[in-house]
Amino acid sequence: MNTTSSTDRIHDGEILNDRLDDARVYDGVRTRRILAFCIDYLIVGLLMIVPAIVIGLLGVLTLGLGWMLYGILFPVVALGYIWWTLGGASQATVGMNMMNIRLERLDGGRIDGPLAVLHSVLFWAGNVILTPFILLATLFLDRKRAVHDLLLGTVVTRTDR
Repeated sequence: MNTTSSTDRIHDGEILNDRLDDARVYDGVRTRRILAFCIDYLIVGLLMIVPAIVIGLLGVLTLGLGWMLYGILFPVVALGYIWWTLGGASQATVGMNMMNIRLERLDGGRIDGPLAVLHSVLFWAGNVILTPFILLATLFLDRKRAVHDLLLGTVVTRTDR
């Protein structure tokens, strides 16, 4: 199966993608990422409604023990959402699709479920450890990448360019 496209060129055995070198695919990515995050956060909140009701009923039936599951509800729902959307065929969450952006690997490979989850976990860990100021890195790093993008060799690009 050939994974190269008409915009790819091969140099010393490495696939180079000319599209990722075009500055236009990064225009407005920062703002679009923020808006996509807000949309996705809302979607995850909505996805938590049914499991939260089930856990509530389970807690009543188990005399309160089931309510301990509330502690893992958000991470489980959010990581499942990330696995199936960002790790899927479009390489974008619903919010990212609405904002016409997607996550891509610099080596041209596909974003799979485990990489998508690792990307999300590194984002949250970076924010917990280094506060949201970690996002200021997008002002200084090439291709408007965040620190977790730099660590994983990924980049967020516009799909409409």
